[in-house]
This record gives sequence, structure tokens and C-alpha cells, in this order.
Amino acid sequence: MAKWGEGDPRWIVEERPDATNVNNWHWTEKNATAWSVDKLKELFKGLTFEGEGHKCKIYEVDHCEGEASVNNRKGKLIFFYEWDLVLKWKAVLIGQEEEEGKEGEEDKSKARKKTVTKGTIHIPNLSEENKVEEVDVLVSVKESGMDYEKAQKLLNGEGRRKVREQLTLYLSLLKEEYSKGMILPKKGELDMAAQSKPSPQSASEIKQALQNGRPVTSSNAGEKGKPIDTTSIRMKQTFQCTAEDFFRALTQKELVEAFTNGPVVLEPVKGGKFEFFGGNVSGEFMEVTPNTRIAQRWRFKTWPANHYSMVNFQITQKEDHTEVVMNQNGIPLSEVESTKNGWEVYYWSSMKRTLCFGAFVV
Repeated sequence: MAKWGEGDPRWIVEERPDATNVNNWHWTEKNATAWSVDKLKELFKGLTFEGEGHKCKIYEVDHCEGEASVNNRKGKLIFFYEWDLVLKWKAVLIGQEEEEGKEGEEDKSKARKKTVTKGTIHIPNLSEENKVEEVDVLVSVKESGMDYEKAQKLLNGEGRRKVREQLTLYLSLLKEEYSKGMILPKKGELDMAAQSKPSPQSASEIKQALQNGRPVTSSNAGEKGKPIDTTSIRMKQTFQCTAEDFFRALTQKELVEAFTNGPVVLEPVKGGKFEFFGGNVSGEFMEVTPNTRIAQRWRFKTWPANHYSMVNFQITQKEDHTEVVMNQNGIPLSEVESTKNGWEVYYWSSMKRTLCFGAFVV
């Protein structure tokens, strides 16, 4: 054993406040396999999409075999994952309701007649070696009925897009969940982090900044030092509903709980609070104009303390659909991609799927 002061400093536990994995030098690993199986089943079971006169639903994850883990080597995170998935899908003509599960041969016969086609989607090569757009999404038909060619076309087009969207979300959630606690702070970093923690800013100061059109950054939120770099996004969506329906979807508690899939705090009046997704999204209503405009002071839980963006929904009733333009200002630059993905998956797609506001097809 080396004498004190002569050994390799990487192994001296005094260099870490918790005496663990000095300078992140050792290889550490977390097994994400069980979590991944549950998450993949959650993301795919019940996924629906429409087009070509059909409505398709993935009703079972028939096969989910593989493994996933995250490793830390010298402060660098390395994700390993390899999955082989088989999803069972069912397509019916739009307007027909499924009657499966009813008792009696006559009812079962009707259900079979209404089922256009059934089949599987096979994803054999989801791994870190392939980009999501390169992953094989193989569609096959097990039972075919009337117009099954249209159903198959829907699966090969919109179906593959939706599947890849869910795979992208899985990888994003995997990296978010399993990055926590993997890279440990070095000597002195905990004290530096504590010293740089932003001091709270009053609600009136934040409100005034937003009303004047200024994004709330760490500097005007009370942090000493360099301001947070921010950016803006603009998203345009079409919904098969009225402007009133869309307005209610963001201001009626029962509907918000439906598409967010959980309890919410919702006070849809000027100055009222909101809190969605278990507190991960929160803020305050700044303007509520029925059926035309909603403005919110909006933040994600992982953003720097007291940092808010400004979200504006402009709702326009068209002849046969509703157009929604969402502008968001003051997004931390490092969070812009995850924020875009969150709107796409947890707002737009979920509203279209859960509230039947399916995208308008030209």
C-alpha cells in the first residue's frame, strides 16, 4: 500500500465529499432492463392512429426481449440497449365500434365482421448501433378482411411514424431517468453549486417581466452571474374539433386530466395556477379569452429555479377544423429539444388520441 501522499490521487477518497468513486474514475453501471420492459409496454399498448378510412390500435405487446443499461466511465455516460419487440395491432373501419368481448356466438360473429384486419409490427433491431429512423419496423398481416390493403398502407405510413415516435420517446426517457446520480460531483463542486443557487424572485417581478415581453432568465430571476441563454419555438397544429372544444380541453379539469393521464391543479382564470404531470409542468394563467386565446407563465420542473417561459395559444376556428398556433418564449437553450418533444408527445398527440381530436387530413 502506498504511503499517504504518494499514492495515485484518483483513489484518495478525501477528494470526494461522500468518499465514493473519486473523479468518476471507476466504471459504474445501472441496469435498466426491468424499467425498460414496463416503459415500452406503457408507451405502445393502446397506441392508436387513423387514416385511409381506418382506425388502428396496438392492443398488445406480444414480445419484449432484450436488455438496457447505462454506464459511467471517467465521467462519460454510455447507454447500451438492445430490444426485439412484437406488437399486435387491429384495424377497423372508422365509425364502427368494436364489439369483442361480448357473450354469444352471434355477437362474436358481428365483431369478426367489423374487424377489418389484424397483424403484428416487428421491431427486431432497436439498439444504440442504429438511429431510430434506421430501425426496422416490419408490418405483417395475420387476418385480412375487406379493404385490408388500405389498413396495411396506414400501418406502413402513419403506423411506422407513430412507432418511431414512441421509440424516440423511450430513449429520451431512458436517458433522463438513468442519468440521475451517475456522474457525481468532484471536490468543491457541491459548495460551488450551493453558492451559485439562484435566490427567489417575487411573483410580481416575474409577472412584470413577462408582461413587458422579456423572457425570465436566471439574471432577472435573482441569480448572480451569467444569464441563461434562451430561445423561442413556434408550433402550428390542426385539430378535428371546434375552437370551443379545444379551449375546453385546456381549461376544463376533467378533459385536462384525460389527456395528461393524471390528477391536475387547474384554475383557468387570470392569475390562476395550473400544475400537470405530477408537478413537472406548472405555472399561471396570464390571459384567458374564451375560444380564441390562452396565455400562460409556464415552466418545467427541471429548469433553473424561478425561470419561466411565456406560452401563447392562438386558437382559430376554420371551416372544418381548428387551427392552433403555439408560441413559447424564454426556453433555456439546453432544453429546447426536450421541450419540443414534450409538446408533441404529451400535448398534441395525447389530445388527438385521447380526446379524438385526430389530425385533419387534407
